Amino acid sequence: MPRAPLRVSAEAARRFHRRAVLLDTPAASVGAVLAHLGYVQVDPINICGRMHDHILRNRVAGYREGDLMRHLHGDGQPLALGRRPAFEHHIPDSNILVSFPLEAWPHLRRAMKLRTRTSSAWSGRLTGREREFAGRLLAEIAGRGPLSSGQIEDDRSSTRSGWGDSSLAKSTLQKLFAHGRLLIARRDKHRRMYDLPERVLPAEILGLAEPSGEDTARWLAVMKLRQRRLVTLKRAELRLVAGLVQPVAVDGCPPLFCLQEDAAWFEPPARGDARAADDLRGPLLVAPLDPLIYDRRVTRSLWGFDYTWEAYTPAAKRKRGYYALPILAGTELVGHVDLKAYREIGKLRVVSRRLRRGHRVAAAVRDLAGFLGLRA
Repeated sequence: MPRAPLRVSAEAARRFHRRAVLLDTPAASVGAVLAHLGYVQVDPINICGRMHDHILRNRVAGYREGDLMRHLHGDGQPLALGRRPAFEHHIPDSNILVSFPLEAWPHLRRAMKLRTRTSSAWSGRLTGREREFAGRLLAEIAGRGPLSSGQIEDDRSSTRSGWGDSSLAKSTLQKLFAHGRLLIARRDKHRRMYDLPERVLPAEILGLAEPSGEDTARWLAVMKLRQRRLVTLKRAELRLVAGLVQPVAVDGCPPLFCLQEDAAWFEPPARGDARAADDLRGPLLVAPLDPLIYDRRVTRSLWGFDYTWEAYTPAAKRKRGYYALPILAGTELVGHVDLKAYREIGKLRVVSRRLRRGHRVAAAVRDLAGFLGLRA
């Protein structure tokens, strides 16, 4: 029988949301955040820091720029087989690249197989030319070790609608990765270095049985709950996880759900608790794809903040800026600041900002500048 909805105020739901996505009490390590959230999204754009570093610097005590990549791939020297705690791959049925704990692997296999049969310029079936080239690529990597597209000699282009032109080597490597025939073994200045799966993941992980389609669908619904902590669910998702969730009712919001194990976070913190109501961390600059604001419907209805990341929006249509970071102050999202790092002169500059009256963002900008090794 479904649980009765937990009826809470918008203020209480916002406090819960902050706590549950680890914005109030940072974790001790990157691994602890991955275990809690299920994954962390990876994005290469580096205007004022990369997406994953923005997400993690607010959640990991003492986090340094690049720590996620060091956690995934080692610090300078490649990780020995069996010592890798996590890996990079796409969320099933998407081209969203994330860092996953090892136990996610079997749930990705069905999507990998499906990509080999679908039409997609970025991750679908190999073209005839790519299929012919794939054998040479795999043989080179088997003999030479991890390689990037720039280390494989081939000047032929592979036209890919929607993504522009790419070398044949690059498009073939990307598809072999999407199909699970290659994995990212490490990164060289963020450039992907691909290797054979058996030299990246332990045999016991690669050998795990592929779950049923329903089991993977349930896993994906649980990942959504773990990643965002307060979510809307489609009817099919709710059917799969009904015994694991607590319905939450907030005036003015669509039906919301959290994991039953998270419901205790709605209780007011005890006096002296690090989560005390008058001791919320902030103001914080929030990542454009942060779990707190990822679901635009929840962000708009619960937080009263209509936000879109505009990095891929034509310049003339942008409302906030190329890499505008929302500003979280207490239980309110009070504006945004668009920043750009000029590393050659050691400065972080404000391109534009919009801030609700009575709030300040200078301290948060200085904090980000210090994180990036720059001056505000």
